[in-house]
Amino acid sequence: MHTYFHVDMDAFFVSVEELYDPSLRGKPVVVGGRPNERGVVAAASYAARRFGVHSAMPLRTAYKLCPQATFVDGHPQRYREYSGRVHEVLQAFSPLVEMASIDEAYLDLSGTERLYGPPLRAAHILHQRMKAATGLNCSIGIASSRLVAKISSDQAKPNGVLWVVPGREAAFLAPLDVRKVPGVGKVTEKNLHALGIRKVGDLARLDDAFLEERFGKWGLALAGKSRGEDAGGWFDTEIGAGEGPKSISHEHTFMEDTSDVAQLEATLSKLSEMVGRRLREQHLEARTLQLKLRYTDFSTITRAHSLGRGTQLDTEIFEEIRALFRRNWRPGAAVRLLGVHASGWAEGEEQMDLLGEERHERWKQALAAADRLRDRYGDSAVSLAASLRGGFRERTHENPAGLPGKKPAREPENT
Repeated sequence: MHTYFHVDMDAFFVSVEELYDPSLRGKPVVVGGRPNERGVVAAASYAARRFGVHSAMPLRTAYKLCPQATFVDGHPQRYREYSGRVHEVLQAFSPLVEMASIDEAYLDLSGTERLYGPPLRAAHILHQRMKAATGLNCSIGIASSRLVAKISSDQAKPNGVLWVVPGREAAFLAPLDVRKVPGVGKVTEKNLHALGIRKVGDLARLDDAFLEERFGKWGLALAGKSRGEDAGGWFDTEIGAGEGPKSISHEHTFMEDTSDVAQLEATLSKLSEMVGRRLREQHLEARTLQLKLRYTDFSTITRAHSLGRGTQLDTEIFEEIRALFRRNWRPGAAVRLLGVHASGWAEGEEQMDLLGEERHERWKQALAAADRLRDRYGDSAVSLAASLRGGFRERTHENPAGLPGKKPAREPENT
């Protein structure tokens, strides 16, 4: 039987900010931007959460709920650095580590009892090591499945440890709201409530066949999750064997809607850079590129184009996205949001003509060097000339480029 740990750093972005500015400790703090901006909350301190502020909430809403809070833009490069320190601690504790995001990870501690003792003792040792090495607190959930370990770490917050002993998984889950189950969002929650299912125990009492009839394969996954099993989605693979992303995208919402074509195209260039970097990090090449364009009235269009061969190069992505933009933007119409989306991963080597291949390889080498500079000095360290006018603050989020410990979707090709 496996013993899994889910380690979740407590209010990670806020906690890192407090290390740099101790005066923030104990106060309502919101990370993600200024209260008059259009962005969303990336993180809120526990003091701010008491006023109803939570992540993904519009910043302006957060200000209405808690005007006395300190609003911080966020420092993504600092968060990557501390995520790296967290990963170092975890990797020294167990060789089987999977960073699920910038501030949480799964560990397989099976068979380590002789080294660390029982699970609770091992968790307390890890707590102490994490605090000593990073200055940060974490919560640890322990269970025989990753799903239950994740839910138990949430129940242990802040700075706690919770072990669900084998055989008690269903009893632990039964009184919890169905929304606590990973993968159950607002839509699924609403559909379950319509069936009278509000607690995980209500879900567990239903027949698998009934759930499959109502929700298809997701219904069977829900049935397994309600019993505490690693069923469906991310939990289908072993720790360290993730399948990688199905798509990669970046979006930007303008502070003020704009019809300035130079600014719009510069922004698309910057978004193309961000997507290209993520593709190279994952050793992926996209064959389908999509533009997202939202006007002032919130009307939104998406337009996609399939390429003859896959790409991961900023220049090639921008060239295709710019062409989509020029064909579909209503000249003079003010734009609220732009997005660049990549998908349809290319399989194997694809060749182009000799001159094109030589240009492609030069750009590949140049952008690899640029990525190394970005890893060291931040995303703003190097940019294409076309994107200089489109510069905007990197958004603070859970899965940025350059995230330590995240395995690429594919191994790099041997050259």
